[in-house]
Amino acid sequence: MNRISTVISQKANTLLERFEKPQEALDYSYVRQVEMLNKLRRSLAEIITSRKRLEMQKSRLWENIRLLDEQAARALEAEREDLARLALERKNANLTQMQSLDKQIAEMKEEERNMQEAEKRMSIKVEEFKARKEIIKAQYSAAEAQVKIKESVTGISEEMTDVGMAMNKAEEKTERLRAKSQALDEMINSGVLTDYTSNKDEIEKELEKITVQNSVEEELAKLKSEKQRKKRQQLEQEAQQ
Repeated sequence: MNRISTVISQKANTLLERFEKPQEALDYSYVRQVEMLNKLRRSLAEIITSRKRLEMQKSRLWENIRLLDEQAARALEAEREDLARLALERKNANLTQMQSLDKQIAEMKEEERNMQEAEKRMSIKVEEFKARKEIIKAQYSAAEAQVKIKESVTGISEEMTDVGMAMNKAEEKTERLRAKSQALDEMINSGVLTDYTSNKDEIEKELEKITVQNSVEEELAKLKSEKQRKKRQQLEQEAQQ
């Protein structure tokens, strides 16, 4: 029973092989590889766009930090220590955000480099497959023409050519599978996008708050010291006059 099933399966496969064009199968495989390459390029473009967006956000934070520094100094000159403290607190909060942005930007640059390398390798593989498939198609057409000529001359029946055709088809399918495997390897090597949205726990938030407060007190003390130094200089100059 198994032998009968095997024979029927072989005959059915032979019939399908006759109606399937190897050239079309090769072209389809190439189209699929190009689609995967384009998908990889789109993902790379998305990463670059996200990185540039973060860099723009970082630039805005820097501008805000410089403005807050100026506001703190002006507030202290106006004897408004409360406003100076508020400005320094906001400044340090921005510095904390900038540290987080720097980490995300660095990680995205690394991912960007990996995907660029993967894109280069995959582009080469696709071009190599394109050139190879055209050669195979030409060889197949030539071999097919030779077989038809020899069959017509020698009178060999179609049944006698089934084995040779099956070997040719198996070789072509092997080449397609190898190309697909190589393309998948390149996609795997490119890695996946890192999830940059992570929530900090309460302990980390409290520690950051303490760090910010300490920084505020230190900068406030420096501003006071500078103010006193200027007053002393002014008094000394008045005394000399």
